[in-house]
Amino acid sequence: MSKSQSTHSDALALAVLNSVQNPVILVDPTGHVAFANWEAESFFGASAAQLARHEISTLIPFGSPLLALIDQVRERKAPVNEYRVDLSSPRLGQDKLVDLYVAPVASEPGSVVVVFQERSMADKIDRQLTHRAAARSVTGLASMLAHEIKNPLSGIRGAAQLLETSVPDEDRALTRLICDETDRIVSLVDRMEVFSDERPVARQPINIHSVLDHVKAIAKAGFGRDIKVSENYDPSLPPVHANRDQLVQVFLNLVKNAAEAIADQPDGEIMLTTAYRPGIRLSVAGSREKISLPLEFCVIDNGPGVPADLLPNLFDPFITTKTNGSGLGLALVAKIIGAHGGIVECDSQNRRTIFRVLMPMHKEAPAVEPGAAHTITGKAK
Repeated sequence: MSKSQSTHSDALALAVLNSVQNPVILVDPTGHVAFANWEAESFFGASAAQLARHEISTLIPFGSPLLALIDQVRERKAPVNEYRVDLSSPRLGQDKLVDLYVAPVASEPGSVVVVFQERSMADKIDRQLTHRAAARSVTGLASMLAHEIKNPLSGIRGAAQLLETSVPDEDRALTRLICDETDRIVSLVDRMEVFSDERPVARQPINIHSVLDHVKAIAKAGFGRDIKVSENYDPSLPPVHANRDQLVQVFLNLVKNAAEAIADQPDGEIMLTTAYRPGIRLSVAGSREKISLPLEFCVIDNGPGVPADLLPNLFDPFITTKTNGSGLGLALVAKIIGAHGGIVECDSQNRRTIFRVLMPMHKEAPAVEPGAAHTITGKAK
């Protein structure tokens, strides 16, 4: 291979490694970091040149399993995987849970390559799939409830109304109670029926900022009139491929939850943020296609936070911290965002709760050349 070809190959290899969305480092026989891609620089908070001056043992927590894995790979000359390794430290930050892939480099004896897969991304996908499964379970329950409960309730309410005309005045409060409670159950079943609606919805390119501004206007005119609502928007954000009405429903629910969480705090504040975050890609069920979720929309409040024991199941049906809540609002949010191919998650601690929605952006349909034949592949429903 000529020198120019070698230089081109090196440049190509470097470009490939820098395109990988996971941190990748090369540890030489002395334990120093001989190479770090761009994601690794971000992960360790230092440039490749700075990392090269340090041994890997000084960059990770004392006694980390990673050091034993590197020694094991050097000894056995075979790759190993290790899952859910905690690298949390003052240098790397809290909640640094990673999966590790460590492999020997055949052309560089004693050197090993380490690939870090941050668990946060994998957990987002796991939670997203769990939320979809939970929504599907409610779908079947909603269909059953609608048929088996609403019809008898109509008869009960009608009978109570007839009794109301013939009972003494002191007993009419009881018939009124029957009607009110029947209406409450019907309202609950109506909310659950939303889960059984599997019809495709019309989507188009939507400016998320117009949606959030609309939601803010609704909030300020009603439940959030006394609450400060601020924005931190990325004005260059591309449109999202979505149904506007459903996005309004999603963010109105999230903003209302935030408003209720800070209702008793004089300094309560809700912040709406949008940002472009490349890097997360999600597999589409039933195909080999992977979609990117670069659009991040957040609803942030400074309330007391979500109890830690509820966080893992927060988007499951009937999970709520409200005394009179049904626990269906966040489950519906998860269903709608999941149907749009996105992810919704919650990070919560005292005085800072973030509901984060990650969604794909709108892609323009490929242009059809004049005179090209049109092939009908399906019918719109």
